Amino acid sequence: MKRIALTLAALTLAIPAFAADITGEWKRTDGKSRIRMAPCGGAICGTISWLRDSNSPAHVGQRVFFDLKPSEGGWAGSAFNPEDGKTYDGKVTLSGAAMTTSGCVLGGLICKSVNWTRAN
Repeated sequence: MKRIALTLAALTLAIPAFAADITGEWKRTDGKSRIRMAPCGGAICGTISWLRDSNSPAHVGQRVFFDLKPSEGGWAGSAFNPEDGKTYDGKVTLSGAAMTTSGCVLGGLICKSVNWTRAN
């Protein structure tokens, strides 16, 4: 019985915690845009669903987060920045109704983050 309990405890520790659900509509806290996070090809992708500035290099319908999958502390994949046309290592973390996205280069040495809240 003790052996079974120890085995179950070891298996529980070996299973990573599931990442919080990021699907849905999110609005940028500075009011510049909204994105929709939705399943795509076995992962999660984020697509721009609204923009305040129609002269922005970004456009509605543009995918800016790709291949997001659960990882330690949240989600990881790729992030596209329409302002410079480059793709970065992307990370997403959640805290309640708040989401932080970040794009990093040089193995995470240089990162830029954006804060979002769930849209109603």
